Amino acid sequence: MNLREKLKLYVITDRRLRNEVESVKEALEGGATAIQLRLKGVPTREMVEVGKKIRKLTEDYDTLYIVNDRVDVALAVDADGVHVGQEDMPVDVVKEIAPNLIVGVSASNLREALEGERKGADYIGAGSVFPTRTKEDARLLGLGGLREIVENVHIPVVAIGGINHENIREVLKVGIDGVAVISAIVGTKNIVEATRRMKEVIEEYKGRGTKQLTIILIN
Repeated sequence: MNLREKLKLYVITDRRLRNEVESVKEALEGGATAIQLRLKGVPTREMVEVGKKIRKLTEDYDTLYIVNDRVDVALAVDADGVHVGQEDMPVDVVKEIAPNLIVGVSASNLREALEGERKGADYIGAGSVFPTRTKEDARLLGLGGLREIVENVHIPVVAIGGINHENIREVLKVGIDGVAVISAIVGTKNIVEATRRMKEVIEEYKGRGTKQLTIILIN
């Protein structure tokens, strides 16, 4: 698996905006190459039920499938990986429990990014690049902080936070491997079209010989 290629257009679910299964199906139709199941405050049984439906869809489209926070759910639904935050299970512990899972870790500064890489993370979710309503308590990294991380780690860097169709080019210019978005895709009336337009921008930069790009849409 070429992880950088699979991370190219990474869409995260948000129940507050749209049903997970419906939004994932439409994002995949639009060309998403990675999906993250993000479910907060729901019973584990429900997470597994929803997770298995999304696993089937991602298999049909040959798409990378990541579960947010929950290593147990990722294993139960046969996901490709798990994404953890600074307050979740440490990356090295995840690797001990589930050595075959791809592990991404959130970082809001260079120190956290370097620590994640040292402990064995497969990619860094760096942000918040811009202010975001999806996670109002997110610490602001900014484009300067994002560039610092890109220049100092050797694993893929995914830009997260407040990224949309209007500002994505600013982020791509930093040289990241990818970008993460929720609202800019899941929060639109036409998810298929929003995904397709976002992917066109990515391919435009990729075609210029830019570093391969990963997009996780979070806004």
